[in-house]
Amino acid sequence: MTSKSLTVLIAQADERGLAASGLACLDRCLPLLAVEDDTLRPLWAGLAGGEEEWAGALAAARQAMETTPPGDEDAALVRGMLGAAPSDWAVASLREWADGCSVTALEVHRRFDMGDCAAGSIERCREGEGEPDGVGPLVEGELRRQAQVLEILAEPPGGNGLRHALEVSTEGRRILRAAVSRRARVTG
Repeated sequence: MTSKSLTVLIAQADERGLAASGLACLDRCLPLLAVEDDTLRPLWAGLAGGEEEWAGALAAARQAMETTPPGDEDAALVRGMLGAAPSDWAVASLREWADGCSVTALEVHRRFDMGDCAAGSIERCREGEGEPDGVGPLVEGELRRQAQVLEILAEPPGGNGLRHALEVSTEGRRILRAAVSRRARVTG
């Protein structure tokens, strides 16, 4: 993991990092909505445009999600992440959203994890209190990916930070999709 806790990384992130962090958490949870992998691509592109393009891209993403079936409780958590996204490009509202998305994404991963992960252990891990002991591999991987995205976007803009953050997110989406599929085979 990182030398800084997830909560510290979120507290130190700028608008771009916070928006990307929340979006990446949402993106990794898309398998629960049974939508196309590229559903959030316009929002990623809007993120690259910053404040000027964020609100329009967010409205388009919300409209695209309206056509998907409601789903179960897990899908409702993911829909709530998109619904809570702020239209304004203000650090306070983006930080609140990114923090909420972090918790929700970890909760989603906890529900599909093979380990015996208590809900309280997620907050302990987000605070960086030692190694992520007591959590399963899905939660541990999600913690690592969340920190990676925030660290990547803490670097000065102009490089390939957003593209690299999207790659990290895509990897996480594949992993959760496999866990969802495994659960469907076991329970179906």
